[in-house]
Amino acid sequence: MSVRLFDTATRELRDFVPLRAGAVSMYVCGATVQGLPHIGHVRSGLNYDVLRRWLTRSGYDVTLVRNVTDIDDKILRKAAAAGRPWWEWAATHERAFAAAYEALGCLPPSIEPRATGHVTQMVELIGRLIDGGHAYVSGGDVYFAVRTFPDYGKLSGQRVDDVAQGEGESRTKRDPLDFTLWKAAKPGEPSWPTPWGPGRPGWHLECSAMATAYLGPEFDIHGGGLDLVFPHHENERAQSQAAGDPFARYWLHNGWVTMGGEKMSKSLGNTLSIPAVLERVRGVELRYYLVGPHYRSAIEYSDAALGESVAAYRRIETFVHRVRERIGLPGIAEQVPAQFAAALDDDLGTPGGLAVVHTTVREGNGALDSGDRAGATAAAEAVRAMTAVLGVDPLDGRWVTGERTDDAAAGALTALVEELLERRQAARKAKDFAEADAVRDRLLTAGIAVEDSADGPTWSLKNA
Repeated sequence: MSVRLFDTATRELRDFVPLRAGAVSMYVCGATVQGLPHIGHVRSGLNYDVLRRWLTRSGYDVTLVRNVTDIDDKILRKAAAAGRPWWEWAATHERAFAAAYEALGCLPPSIEPRATGHVTQMVELIGRLIDGGHAYVSGGDVYFAVRTFPDYGKLSGQRVDDVAQGEGESRTKRDPLDFTLWKAAKPGEPSWPTPWGPGRPGWHLECSAMATAYLGPEFDIHGGGLDLVFPHHENERAQSQAAGDPFARYWLHNGWVTMGGEKMSKSLGNTLSIPAVLERVRGVELRYYLVGPHYRSAIEYSDAALGESVAAYRRIETFVHRVRERIGLPGIAEQVPAQFAAALDDDLGTPGGLAVVHTTVREGNGALDSGDRAGATAAAEAVRAMTAVLGVDPLDGRWVTGERTDDAAAGALTALVEELLERRQAARKAKDFAEADAVRDRLLTAGIAVEDSADGPTWSLKNA
Protein backbone atom coordinates (compact mmCIF):
# COMPACT_ATOMS: atom_id res chain seq x y z
CA MET A 1 0.00 0.00 0.00
CA SER A 2 1.39 3.42 -0.94
CA VAL A 3 1.32 6.38 1.42
CA ARG A 4 -1.94 8.33 1.26
CA LEU A 5 -2.34 11.80 2.71
CA PHE A 6 -5.34 14.05 3.25
CA ASP A 7 -4.85 17.12 1.09
CA THR A 8 -6.62 20.20 2.44
CA ALA A 9 -6.78 21.77 -1.02
CA THR A 10 -8.73 18.87 -2.58
CA ARG A 11 -10.40 17.74 0.69
CA GLU A 12 -9.66 14.11 -0.04
CA LEU A 13 -7.14 11.39 0.59
CA ARG A 14 -4.59 11.32 -2.20
CA ASP A 15 -1.90 8.80 -3.08
CA PHE A 16 1.39 10.46 -2.30
CA VAL A 17 3.50 10.74 -5.44
CA PRO A 18 6.57 12.91 -4.87
CA LEU A 19 7.77 15.42 -7.42
CA ARG A 20 11.09 13.59 -7.65
CA ALA A 21 11.28 9.81 -7.32
CA GLY A 22 12.80 8.67 -4.04
CA ALA A 23 12.87 12.14 -2.47
CA VAL A 24 10.42 14.24 -0.46
CA SER A 25 10.53 18.02 -0.04
CA MET A 26 8.55 19.35 2.92
CA TYR A 27 8.01 22.82 4.37
CA VAL A 28 6.47 23.22 7.83
CA CYS A 29 5.45 26.54 9.33
CA GLY A 30 7.45 26.83 12.51
CA ALA A 31 7.30 29.17 15.46
CA THR A 32 6.54 32.85 15.61
CA VAL A 33 8.90 33.45 18.51
CA GLN A 34 6.79 35.92 20.51
CA GLY A 35 6.71 33.94 23.78
CA LEU A 36 7.36 30.60 25.47
CA PRO A 37 6.13 27.46 23.68
CA HIS A 38 3.14 25.53 24.98
CA ILE A 39 1.99 22.02 24.09
CA GLY A 40 -0.30 23.35 21.36
CA HIS A 41 2.69 24.92 19.61
CA VAL A 42 4.85 21.82 19.61
CA ARG A 43 2.14 19.42 18.44
CA SER A 44 2.67 20.54 14.86
CA GLY A 45 6.43 19.96 15.03
CA LEU A 46 5.89 16.49 16.52
CA ASN A 47 3.27 15.45 13.95
CA TYR A 48 5.48 16.36 11.01
CA ASP A 49 8.47 14.78 12.74
CA VAL A 50 6.56 11.48 12.76
CA LEU A 51 5.63 11.97 9.09
CA ARG A 52 9.26 12.60 8.26
CA ARG A 53 10.37 9.51 10.17
CA TRP A 54 7.76 7.36 8.42
CA LEU A 55 8.66 8.66 4.95
CA THR A 56 12.33 8.04 5.72
CA ARG A 57 11.49 4.52 6.94
CA SER A 58 9.56 4.05 3.69
CA GLY A 59 12.73 4.69 1.70
CA TYR A 60 12.51 8.40 0.88
CA ASP A 61 15.27 10.96 1.23
CA VAL A 62 13.41 13.72 3.12
CA THR A 63 14.34 17.39 3.13
CA LEU A 64 12.45 19.25 5.87
CA VAL A 65 12.42 23.02 6.11
CA ARG A 66 10.90 24.48 9.30
CA ASN A 67 11.06 28.25 9.49
CA VAL A 68 11.32 30.73 12.35
CA THR A 69 9.28 33.93 12.14
CA ASP A 70 11.48 36.35 14.05
CA ILE A 71 9.91 39.64 12.91
CA ASP A 72 6.21 40.19 13.53
CA ASP A 73 3.77 42.70 15.04
CA LYS A 74 3.36 40.61 18.19
CA ILE A 75 7.10 40.27 18.70
CA LEU A 76 7.53 44.04 18.40
CA ARG A 77 4.66 44.78 20.79
CA LYS A 78 5.73 42.29 23.46
CA ALA A 79 9.38 43.30 23.29
CA ALA A 80 8.43 46.96 23.64
CA ALA A 81 6.13 46.21 26.59
CA ALA A 82 8.99 44.35 28.28
CA GLY A 83 11.48 47.12 27.53
CA ARG A 84 13.75 44.79 25.60
CA PRO A 85 15.21 44.92 22.08
CA TRP A 86 12.97 43.11 19.57
CA TRP A 87 15.86 40.98 18.28
CA GLU A 88 16.81 39.88 21.80
CA TRP A 89 13.19 39.03 22.60
CA ALA A 90 12.93 36.94 19.42
CA ALA A 91 16.24 35.16 19.97
CA THR A 92 15.38 34.32 23.59
CA HIS A 93 12.13 32.65 22.61
CA GLU A 94 13.65 30.97 19.57
CA ARG A 95 16.01 29.21 21.98
CA ALA A 96 13.04 28.22 24.13
CA PHE A 97 11.34 26.62 21.13
CA ALA A 98 14.56 24.83 20.16
CA ALA A 99 14.83 23.46 23.70
CA ALA A 100 11.20 22.27 23.60
CA TYR A 101 11.67 20.47 20.28
CA GLU A 102 14.83 18.84 21.62
CA ALA A 103 13.17 17.82 24.90
CA LEU A 104 10.38 16.09 22.97
CA GLY A 105 12.68 14.26 20.58
CA CYS A 106 12.13 16.15 17.33
CA LEU A 107 14.82 15.45 14.77
CA PRO A 108 16.51 18.69 13.70
CA PRO A 109 15.16 20.04 10.40
CA SER A 110 17.36 20.01 7.32
CA ILE A 111 17.40 23.81 7.58
CA GLU A 112 15.69 26.25 9.95
CA PRO A 113 15.65 29.63 8.18
CA ARG A 114 14.77 32.89 9.91
CA ALA A 115 12.53 35.44 8.21
CA THR A 116 15.01 38.26 8.83
CA GLY A 117 17.67 36.41 6.88
CA HIS A 118 15.60 36.26 3.69
CA VAL A 119 14.50 39.81 2.98
CA THR A 120 16.35 39.76 -0.36
CA GLN A 121 14.21 36.84 -1.55
CA MET A 122 11.05 38.59 -0.31
CA VAL A 123 11.86 41.78 -2.17
CA GLU A 124 12.48 39.78 -5.34
CA LEU A 125 9.12 38.02 -4.98
CA ILE A 126 7.30 41.33 -4.47
CA GLY A 127 8.95 42.65 -7.63
CA ARG A 128 7.64 39.71 -9.63
CA LEU A 129 4.11 40.26 -8.27
CA ILE A 130 4.16 44.00 -9.07
CA ASP A 131 5.46 43.31 -12.58
CA GLY A 132 2.69 40.76 -13.11
CA GLY A 133 -0.04 43.14 -12.00
CA HIS A 134 -0.83 41.19 -8.81
CA ALA A 135 0.56 43.71 -6.31
CA TYR A 136 0.66 47.49 -5.92
CA VAL A 137 2.46 50.12 -3.87
CA SER A 138 0.40 52.53 -1.78
CA GLY A 139 1.68 54.90 0.88
CA GLY A 140 4.92 52.97 1.25
CA ASP A 141 3.05 49.71 1.83
CA VAL A 142 2.79 46.96 -0.78
CA TYR A 143 -0.41 44.90 -1.11
CA PHE A 144 -1.44 41.76 -2.94
CA ALA A 145 -4.49 42.42 -5.12
CA VAL A 146 -6.67 39.42 -4.25
CA ARG A 147 -9.15 39.82 -7.12
CA THR A 148 -6.33 39.40 -9.67
CA PHE A 149 -6.01 35.76 -8.61
CA PRO A 150 -9.18 33.90 -9.69
CA ASP A 151 -8.32 30.78 -7.66
CA TYR A 152 -8.32 32.64 -4.33
CA GLY A 153 -10.23 30.78 -1.62
CA LYS A 154 -9.72 27.29 -3.04
CA LEU A 155 -7.51 26.10 -0.18
CA SER A 156 -9.80 27.25 2.63
CA GLY A 157 -13.06 26.68 0.74
CA GLN A 158 -14.23 30.27 1.15
CA ARG A 159 -15.94 32.60 -1.31
CA VAL A 160 -13.70 35.54 -2.03
CA ASP A 161 -16.38 38.10 -1.10
CA ASP A 162 -16.85 36.52 2.33
CA VAL A 163 -13.25 36.64 3.57
CA ALA A 164 -11.69 39.11 5.98
CA GLN A 165 -7.92 39.41 6.25
CA GLY A 166 -7.97 40.49 9.89
CA GLU A 167 -5.51 43.31 9.24
CA GLY A 168 -7.72 46.08 10.57
CA GLU A 169 -8.66 49.33 8.85
CA SER A 170 -6.40 50.62 6.10
CA ARG A 171 -6.67 53.85 4.12
CA THR A 172 -4.09 52.75 1.59
CA LYS A 173 -5.69 49.50 0.37
CA ARG A 174 -7.59 49.62 -2.91
CA ASP A 175 -9.79 46.75 -1.75
CA PRO A 176 -10.41 45.52 1.82
CA LEU A 177 -9.81 41.97 0.54
CA ASP A 178 -6.17 42.73 -0.27
CA PHE A 179 -3.42 41.67 2.13
CA THR A 180 -0.09 43.20 3.10
CA LEU A 181 3.15 42.07 1.49
CA TRP A 182 5.37 44.85 2.82
CA LYS A 183 4.83 47.31 5.66
CA ALA A 184 6.22 50.83 5.48
CA ALA A 185 8.65 51.72 8.25
CA LYS A 186 7.30 53.29 11.42
CA PRO A 187 9.39 55.32 13.89
CA GLY A 188 11.36 53.08 16.20
CA GLU A 189 10.64 49.86 14.28
CA PRO A 190 13.22 47.75 12.45
CA SER A 191 13.30 48.23 8.68
CA TRP A 192 15.08 47.15 5.53
CA PRO A 193 15.65 49.17 2.34
CA THR A 194 13.57 48.31 -0.76
CA PRO A 195 12.75 49.97 -4.09
CA TRP A 196 9.44 51.05 -2.48
CA GLY A 197 10.96 52.56 0.63
CA PRO A 198 12.17 51.19 3.99
CA GLY A 199 9.95 48.76 5.84
CA ARG A 200 9.53 45.19 6.97
CA PRO A 201 7.88 42.06 5.54
CA GLY A 202 4.31 40.91 6.01
CA TRP A 203 3.84 37.51 7.63
CA HIS A 204 2.47 35.66 4.60
CA LEU A 205 5.27 36.82 2.32
CA GLU A 206 7.96 35.33 4.55
CA CYS A 207 7.01 31.68 4.15
CA SER A 208 6.59 31.82 0.37
CA ALA A 209 10.06 33.28 0.01
CA MET A 210 11.73 30.85 2.42
CA ALA A 211 9.98 27.74 1.07
CA THR A 212 10.97 28.40 -2.54
CA ALA A 213 14.49 29.54 -1.55
CA TYR A 214 15.28 26.06 -0.23
CA LEU A 215 12.84 23.73 -1.98
CA GLY A 216 12.39 25.42 -5.35
CA PRO A 217 9.28 26.82 -7.07
CA GLU A 218 7.42 23.52 -6.62
CA PHE A 219 7.73 21.08 -3.72
CA ASP A 220 5.84 18.16 -2.22
CA ILE A 221 4.30 18.95 1.17
CA HIS A 222 3.39 22.12 3.03
CA GLY A 223 2.37 21.50 6.65
CA GLY A 224 1.11 23.51 9.57
CA GLY A 225 -1.63 23.87 12.13
CA LEU A 226 -5.31 24.02 11.25
CA ASP A 227 -5.42 27.67 12.29
CA LEU A 228 -3.06 28.53 9.42
CA VAL A 229 -5.35 27.43 6.58
CA PHE A 230 -6.78 30.95 6.42
CA PRO A 231 -5.46 33.50 5.96
CA HIS A 232 -1.82 32.44 6.14
CA HIS A 233 -1.70 29.45 3.82
CA GLU A 234 -4.41 30.77 1.53
CA ASN A 235 -2.32 33.89 1.04
CA GLU A 236 0.93 31.98 0.65
CA ARG A 237 -0.64 29.90 -2.08
CA ALA A 238 -2.13 32.92 -3.84
CA GLN A 239 1.00 35.08 -3.91
CA SER A 240 3.28 32.18 -4.90
CA GLN A 241 1.12 30.91 -7.73
CA ALA A 242 0.36 34.44 -8.93
CA ALA A 243 4.14 34.94 -9.22
CA GLY A 244 4.36 31.82 -11.38
CA ASP A 245 5.48 29.22 -8.82
CA PRO A 246 3.41 25.98 -8.69
CA PHE A 247 4.28 25.86 -4.95
CA ALA A 248 3.03 23.02 -2.70
CA ARG A 249 1.56 19.83 -4.21
CA TYR A 250 -0.02 18.62 -0.93
CA TRP A 251 -1.33 20.74 1.95
CA LEU A 252 -1.45 19.04 5.38
CA HIS A 253 -2.91 20.52 8.56
CA ASN A 254 -2.82 19.18 12.11
CA GLY A 255 -5.57 19.70 14.67
CA TRP A 256 -5.40 21.89 17.74
CA VAL A 257 -4.76 21.09 21.38
CA THR A 258 -7.79 22.47 23.22
CA MET A 259 -8.77 23.16 26.81
CA GLY A 260 -12.47 23.49 27.55
CA GLY A 261 -13.20 23.24 23.84
CA GLU A 262 -11.09 26.31 22.98
CA LYS A 263 -7.89 26.32 20.96
CA MET A 264 -4.90 26.57 23.28
CA SER A 265 -3.54 30.09 22.87
CA LYS A 266 -1.77 32.77 24.87
CA SER A 267 -4.53 35.30 24.16
CA LEU A 268 -7.09 33.05 25.87
CA GLY A 269 -4.78 32.32 28.78
CA ASN A 270 -5.35 28.56 28.51
CA THR A 271 -1.82 27.39 27.83
CA LEU A 272 0.47 24.78 29.37
CA SER A 273 4.12 25.62 28.90
CA ILE A 274 6.52 22.83 27.99
CA PRO A 275 8.74 23.35 31.07
CA ALA A 276 5.69 23.22 33.35
CA VAL A 277 4.42 19.94 31.87
CA LEU A 278 7.91 18.41 31.92
CA GLU A 279 8.03 18.92 35.68
CA ARG A 280 5.26 16.30 35.87
CA VAL A 281 6.04 13.86 33.06
CA ARG A 282 9.09 12.92 31.03
CA GLY A 283 9.66 14.25 27.52
CA VAL A 284 9.03 10.86 25.95
CA GLU A 285 5.72 10.57 27.82
CA LEU A 286 4.53 13.99 26.67
CA ARG A 287 5.57 13.14 23.12
CA TYR A 288 3.59 9.88 23.30
CA TYR A 289 0.53 11.83 24.48
CA LEU A 290 0.77 14.31 21.59
CA VAL A 291 1.53 11.90 18.72
CA GLY A 292 -0.89 9.17 19.78
CA PRO A 293 -4.11 10.76 18.46
CA HIS A 294 -4.56 11.19 14.71
CA TYR A 295 -2.77 14.33 13.61
CA ARG A 296 -5.94 15.85 12.11
CA SER A 297 -7.99 15.34 15.27
CA ALA A 298 -8.26 17.76 18.18
CA ILE A 299 -6.71 16.85 21.52
CA GLU A 300 -8.82 18.01 24.46
CA TYR A 301 -6.24 18.32 27.21
CA SER A 302 -6.92 17.02 30.69
CA ASP A 303 -4.69 15.82 33.50
CA ALA A 304 -6.56 12.50 33.46
CA ALA A 305 -5.97 11.96 29.75
CA LEU A 306 -2.29 12.78 30.14
CA GLY A 307 -2.07 10.32 33.05
CA GLU A 308 -3.71 7.54 31.03
CA SER A 309 -1.28 8.17 28.20
CA VAL A 310 1.69 8.02 30.55
CA ALA A 311 0.46 4.69 31.95
CA ALA A 312 0.03 3.31 28.43
CA TYR A 313 3.55 4.32 27.45
CA ARG A 314 5.02 2.79 30.60
CA ARG A 315 3.45 -0.56 29.70
CA ILE A 316 5.40 -0.47 26.44
CA GLU A 317 8.55 0.63 28.20
CA THR A 318 8.27 -1.99 30.94
CA PHE A 319 7.95 -4.81 28.41
CA VAL A 320 11.05 -3.72 26.49
CA HIS A 321 13.04 -3.38 29.71
CA ARG A 322 11.86 -6.80 30.90
CA VAL A 323 13.24 -8.36 27.71
CA ARG A 324 16.48 -6.42 28.07
CA GLU A 325 16.97 -7.56 31.66
CA ARG A 326 16.00 -11.22 31.19
CA ILE A 327 17.26 -12.01 27.70
CA GLY A 328 19.49 -9.22 26.51
CA LEU A 329 19.32 -5.96 24.59
CA PRO A 330 16.76 -6.34 21.77
CA GLY A 331 17.65 -4.80 18.44
CA ILE A 332 15.31 -2.96 16.08
CA ALA A 333 13.51 -5.12 13.54
CA GLU A 334 14.29 -4.41 9.88
CA GLN A 335 10.59 -4.43 9.03
CA VAL A 336 7.63 -3.14 11.01
CA PRO A 337 4.52 -5.35 11.24
CA ALA A 338 2.30 -5.12 8.14
CA GLN A 339 -0.67 -3.81 10.13
CA PHE A 340 1.43 -0.99 11.57
CA ALA A 341 2.68 -0.07 8.09
CA ALA A 342 -0.87 -0.08 6.74
CA ALA A 343 -2.01 2.25 9.53
CA LEU A 344 0.81 4.75 8.97
CA ASP A 345 0.40 4.62 5.19
CA ASP A 346 -3.26 5.57 5.66
CA ASP A 347 -2.82 9.29 6.34
CA LEU A 348 -0.35 8.74 9.17
CA GLY A 349 -2.82 6.73 11.29
CA THR A 350 -0.94 6.72 14.60
CA PRO A 351 -3.92 5.44 16.65
CA GLY A 352 -4.05 2.27 14.52
CA GLY A 353 -0.29 2.01 14.70
CA LEU A 354 -0.31 2.19 18.48
CA ALA A 355 -3.00 -0.49 18.63
CA VAL A 356 -0.53 -2.79 16.85
CA VAL A 357 2.21 -1.77 19.30
CA HIS A 358 0.09 -2.68 22.32
CA THR A 359 -1.05 -5.97 20.78
CA THR A 360 2.59 -6.85 20.21
CA VAL A 361 3.42 -5.91 23.81
CA ARG A 362 0.68 -8.23 25.12
CA GLU A 363 1.92 -11.08 22.95
CA GLY A 364 5.51 -10.39 23.97
CA ASN A 365 4.66 -10.42 27.67
CA GLY A 366 2.89 -13.72 27.18
CA ALA A 367 5.91 -15.16 25.40
CA LEU A 368 8.22 -13.90 28.12
CA ASP A 369 6.09 -15.36 30.91
CA SER A 370 5.90 -18.75 29.15
CA GLY A 371 9.66 -18.93 28.59
CA ASP A 372 9.50 -18.33 24.83
CA ARG A 373 12.69 -16.28 24.58
CA ALA A 374 12.70 -16.11 20.79
CA GLY A 375 9.09 -14.95 20.68
CA ALA A 376 9.67 -12.31 23.36
CA THR A 377 12.78 -11.03 21.61
CA ALA A 378 11.03 -10.83 18.24
CA ALA A 379 8.15 -8.91 19.83
CA ALA A 380 10.52 -6.47 21.54
CA GLU A 381 12.40 -5.87 18.29
CA ALA A 382 9.12 -5.19 16.48
CA VAL A 383 8.02 -2.83 19.27
CA ARG A 384 11.30 -0.93 19.03
CA ALA A 385 10.93 -0.60 15.25
CA MET A 386 7.39 0.78 15.57
CA THR A 387 8.12 3.11 18.46
CA ALA A 388 11.21 4.42 16.64
CA VAL A 389 8.90 5.65 13.87
CA LEU A 390 6.84 7.46 16.51
CA GLY A 391 9.98 8.77 18.19
CA VAL A 392 9.32 6.99 21.50
CA ASP A 393 11.61 3.95 21.38
CA PRO A 394 12.23 3.19 25.09
CA LEU A 395 15.85 2.26 24.40
CA ASP A 396 16.66 5.32 22.28
CA GLY A 397 19.65 6.98 23.93
CA ARG A 398 17.82 10.28 24.39
CA TRP A 399 15.17 8.60 26.56
CA VAL A 400 17.36 6.24 28.56
CA THR A 401 17.98 8.89 31.19
CA GLY A 402 15.89 10.04 34.13
CA GLU A 403 13.49 7.49 35.64
CA ARG A 404 14.89 4.46 33.80
CA THR A 405 18.63 4.60 33.17
CA ASP A 406 21.27 2.18 32.03
CA ASP A 407 23.42 2.54 35.11
CA ALA A 408 24.04 -0.44 37.36
CA ALA A 409 21.79 0.76 40.19
CA ALA A 410 18.76 1.17 37.93
CA GLY A 411 19.41 -2.17 36.29
CA ALA A 412 19.57 -3.88 39.65
CA LEU A 413 16.35 -2.18 40.80
CA THR A 414 14.54 -3.27 37.65
CA ALA A 415 15.71 -6.86 38.02
CA LEU A 416 14.63 -7.06 41.68
CA VAL A 417 11.21 -5.50 41.06
CA GLU A 418 10.53 -7.74 38.06
CA GLU A 419 11.46 -10.80 40.10
CA LEU A 420 8.97 -9.81 42.80
CA LEU A 421 6.29 -9.13 40.19
CA GLU A 422 6.85 -12.61 38.74
CA ARG A 423 6.40 -14.08 42.22
CA ARG A 424 3.20 -12.08 42.62
CA GLN A 425 1.87 -13.23 39.23
CA ALA A 426 2.59 -16.84 40.13
CA ALA A 427 0.74 -16.41 43.42
CA ARG A 428 -2.27 -14.89 41.64
CA LYS A 429 -2.35 -17.82 39.20
CA ALA A 430 -2.32 -20.21 42.13
CA LYS A 431 -5.12 -18.15 43.73
CA ASP A 432 -2.85 -17.43 46.68
CA PHE A 433 -4.12 -13.89 47.00
CA ALA A 434 -2.66 -13.40 50.46
CA GLU A 435 0.85 -13.92 49.08
CA ALA A 436 0.11 -11.70 46.05
CA ASP A 437 -1.10 -8.91 48.31
CA ALA A 438 1.91 -9.29 50.56
CA VAL A 439 4.28 -8.81 47.60
CA ARG A 440 2.35 -5.75 46.46
CA ASP A 441 2.45 -4.28 49.98
CA ARG A 442 6.16 -4.94 50.24
CA LEU A 443 6.77 -3.04 46.98
CA LEU A 444 4.51 -0.21 48.09
CA THR A 445 6.38 0.13 51.36
CA ALA A 446 9.59 0.42 49.34
CA GLY A 447 8.06 3.29 47.35
CA ILE A 448 7.11 1.28 44.27
CA ALA A 449 3.54 1.47 42.95
CA VAL A 450 2.13 -1.45 40.95
CA GLU A 451 -0.67 -1.10 38.41
CA ASP A 452 -2.48 -4.11 36.92
CA SER A 453 -3.75 -3.98 33.35
CA ALA A 454 -4.70 -6.24 30.47
CA ASP A 455 -1.07 -6.05 29.32
CA GLY A 456 0.24 -7.27 32.68
CA PRO A 457 1.50 -5.39 35.74
CA THR A 458 3.54 -2.21 35.44
CA TRP A 459 5.49 -0.43 38.14
CA SER A 460 6.71 3.07 38.83
CA LEU A 461 8.40 4.95 41.61
CA LYS A 462 5.82 6.76 43.74
CA ASN A 463 5.78 10.54 43.20
CA ALA A 464 8.41 10.21 40.46
